[in-house]
Amino acid sequence: MTEITGTGISVAHEAYAFACMRCGYGWEQAYDIEHHVDAAGHAFVVYKAEGERVPSPLSSPTCMNCGAHVVRIMRAGQVSSVLDLIAATEKHRSGARPTKPVSPAGPIGQELTEDGPERPPVPHHWHLSDLLHPFRRRQ
Repeated sequence: MTEITGTGISVAHEAYAFACMRCGYGWEQAYDIEHHVDAAGHAFVVYKAEGERVPSPLSSPTCMNCGAHVVRIMRAGQVSSVLDLIAATEKHRSGARPTKPVSPAGPIGQELTEDGPERPPVPHHWHLSDLLHPFRRRQ
């Protein structure tokens, strides 16, 4: 999507998903891409993220987690769709009916009457393989 601002500058809006191939961190970022022409008539672009001027995400992206430059660039929605899938899986897993342990000395089917302290669920830490799963070849 491109628009012309009141100053005559053409601005395109693009978003990308990124995945670090070193640590597995994934993120998404939207950019405003301003198209300018310098005094000599040469065209150049300025990338802005959240109103701040940033280097082009396509030239040498840097992982926001570990600082590595081995970053895969994908279309927007890749990271969020994987995170949504993981969240839905976690919700489905935690939504299952909890079972109580059976007393080893009692009759079959007898449940223990005392409940132990419940531990809070451990948040899922996703990995690069989770993010790249949609790209796996089907044999």
